Amino acid sequence: MLEQGVAEDNIIIVSFDMDDDEETGDLTDRQALKSYLYSRITDDTTPYYIILDEVQEVEGFEKLVNGLNARDNVDVYITGSNSHFLSSDIKTIFRGRGDEVKVWPFSFREFCTDRTEPVSELWKEYYTYGGMPGLLRQRTSEQKVAYLQRLWNKTYLDDVVERHKVKNREALSALADALCSSVGSLTNPNRISNVMRSVQNTKIDSETVSNYIGYLEEAFLFEGAKRYNIKGNKYFESIKKYYSVDVGLRNAKLNFRQQEITHIMENVIYNELRMRGFAVDVGVVEAREMRNGKSEYIQYEIDFIASNGRDKYYIQSAFSLDSEEKRQQELRSLLKVDDSFQKIVITGSDIAAYTDNKGIRFMGLFQFLLSGI
Repeated sequence: MLEQGVAEDNIIIVSFDMDDDEETGDLTDRQALKSYLYSRITDDTTPYYIILDEVQEVEGFEKLVNGLNARDNVDVYITGSNSHFLSSDIKTIFRGRGDEVKVWPFSFREFCTDRTEPVSELWKEYYTYGGMPGLLRQRTSEQKVAYLQRLWNKTYLDDVVERHKVKNREALSALADALCSSVGSLTNPNRISNVMRSVQNTKIDSETVSNYIGYLEEAFLFEGAKRYNIKGNKYFESIKKYYSVDVGLRNAKLNFRQQEITHIMENVIYNELRMRGFAVDVGVVEAREMRNGKSEYIQYEIDFIASNGRDKYYIQSAFSLDSEEKRQQELRSLLKVDDSFQKIVITGSDIAAYTDNKGIRFMGLFQFLLSGI
């Protein structure tokens, strides 16, 4: 804003998780905050930008923010911690006057900014520790691991338990483990409940699983991608693939035990598409084929259908295409789709992008993450 010519006095920033300022005193009192902010707004014709960080520390902040937001020359930006302030609250609190800005962890391209190491080394670091901004202050591997595990357990998990009054914290944590272990796998609450009972010896019914997944999605820890029948133009009920919003948090939750690069690569591609504003579904193409002398419906999977209202892409994530059989496996699903939207295979190899004679575009992971489709 300063670079765009906004005067410094017209940018008002208050962080409520900091110690009291000697000049302003305790602004967590709503009346004190109101007096301070209105004293700073000295001209009704000049735009002001108010940034309130961790605003939930101010009891009754909603009324004050709505009052400020009603002024034509004031833009208000607020942040809040997960347990007190979620995206689902915005419509209720701000009566249609607020917009949600979803802030993702660093993308791989952002992560590489001002870094001089080889891209392959940066990728290893990224798929291990992810893109949480606080990692920039952690110097050693031990510090990064401790930071991510502390973030998971003391911030996210505690916030979810507090907000939703979860009585069985251990079951919620076990569910998070199950989701982290199955990124990129089709599942549903009933299946997860059965797995937790048989593998983790945790008894939790499917309705509770569904509620807990909703809590974790609200906290922006996971996103679910619906399964879409491309030729039937309809969604499959209940079954989804879940992806971690940050692969570093996912790895930390599993104590860095299950770092299957194929699943992590798929998760990173999903996140990258979402960061770029695409809606992302999991694709299914049904085709009738002869199997063992019988005509059967076969379902072919497409990892991602990415659309933004104008463009649509069918995308396969393939870490390796080291054999013709594997190559044909990835192509088979795409070739079953008979519309004209672009079809892409993203491979873990650092290849130059090309389009084959069937119209399928092949590109390397780094090119996709650093340059786009």
